[in-house]
Amino acid sequence: MCIAVPSKIVEIIDSDTGIIDAGGVKKKINITLLEKPYKGEYVIIHAGFAIAQIDIKEAEKTLEFIQQAANKL
Repeated sequence: MCIAVPSKIVEIIDSDTGIIDAGGVKKKINITLLEKPYKGEYVIIHAGFAIAQIDIKEAEKTLEFIQQAANKL
């Protein structure tokens, strides 16, 4: 099973590449599958590719849920 964790785009390098922040870990990703990606938006990553853009409120809600679950471990 796979859990998709929202990651925030923190930099657009060029039309193919961006940098995301996933819980404090920054990583270069491919953004060619996205329609009009922008800095500050949340995306879902798979195998180094941003595969979906997601609503900021939903992303923040998901991240909060994940944090709460982690705190219970």
